[in-house]
Amino acid sequence: MNDLRSAIRANRLFDGGTLWEGPVMVLVDDGKITDVDRTGAAPPDGVSVTDLGDATLLPGLVDAHTHLAFDPQGHTETQMLGDDDAKVLARMRKHAQQALQAGVTTVRDLGDRGYLALQLRQERQELPHIVASGPPITRTGGHCFYLGGEADGLKEIAAAVADRARHGVDLIKIMATGGMSTVGSDPGAAQYTVAELRTAVQTAHELGLPITAHAHGTSGIAAAVAAGADGVEHCTFITLDGVQPDGQIVDAIAAAGVFVGCTVVRPRVGMPAEVLATIEPYWQSQAAMHARGVRVVCCTDAGINPHKPHDILPSDVAYFASQAAPNSAALASVTSLAADACGLGHRKGRIAADYDADMLAVSGNPVHDITAIQKVRAVFRAGQPVNR
Repeated sequence: MNDLRSAIRANRLFDGGTLWEGPVMVLVDDGKITDVDRTGAAPPDGVSVTDLGDATLLPGLVDAHTHLAFDPQGHTETQMLGDDDAKVLARMRKHAQQALQAGVTTVRDLGDRGYLALQLRQERQELPHIVASGPPITRTGGHCFYLGGEADGLKEIAAAVADRARHGVDLIKIMATGGMSTVGSDPGAAQYTVAELRTAVQTAHELGLPITAHAHGTSGIAAAVAAGADGVEHCTFITLDGVQPDGQIVDAIAAAGVFVGCTVVRPRVGMPAEVLATIEPYWQSQAAMHARGVRVVCCTDAGINPHKPHDILPSDVAYFASQAAPNSAALASVTSLAADACGLGHRKGRIAADYDADMLAVSGNPVHDITAIQKVRAVFRAGQPVNR
């Protein structure tokens, strides 16, 4: 019988919340962490040791908003309407492997086609842990209609939620507003009423599922929060007068413990002026929400354009730290906090006994220099080293 025990050593540890200096040894048995030793003790007899030396060991990163089916170099709508399932699934597998090699050991797919992310979720070999929503619910012709999740009115919305539950999704995703990657869609405009969103929320919760709402426009954000959504993705606060955070809504988000998925956006040469004008106030809003105590989760929206490859999270969290939160809080936002947002806080996102042995080792100290998160030394998935 093979011994499934192993030990990983490094000079420091970020455990998902706190940085610990000095020698650390993480003991692993059959894919689970059994102990974290910071005394400098020798490993148990017969246990193989991987000594990473002057490196920081962290929980594997969690990307709480990604789209594995989307090819960043392609045209999403064309591909989703034209590519067959085998082609899309192969693309998703490649993207998941790309994320894993960058240290992203868990991804939450918030919009696939035909429940393909659930199919990929079963493979598990050399892949991150996949949390999947299936096709997002959207109104007829609405944002991401090409993923096949159209539903209008209370009965259709309730039926759509129930259908996803029957397929075995991990959560529900609903498009509370329009979006930027669908031709003719208005990201500032609400797609559903509060009553319709409340129906989605209540049906999801009755079926034991959390629900998160895509919402750029302030009206859609307010409706999602009033309806009791567990999360709001983007939370851009678009109004007719530009991006303007609403303090009362932010207070309501904080009071309810709603997770905000901060999908990282950066100014780029050639970006349309109307989009460029939203970026600075967007980051001011995200920083203000973090300071207010909102559970702001750094995530990528990977796949939506050429600037969003599926291994972008380490780079994105460095930018997030420069704009919205201190380094340690930024690291928590892509480890422990992101795991909580994904419903996996009991087993992912922390280096502690009884947690999954999903880990990332980087050169340097990312709490002191956040860019060190991009200097990957090793990745471990369920205790096994990932071939990079």
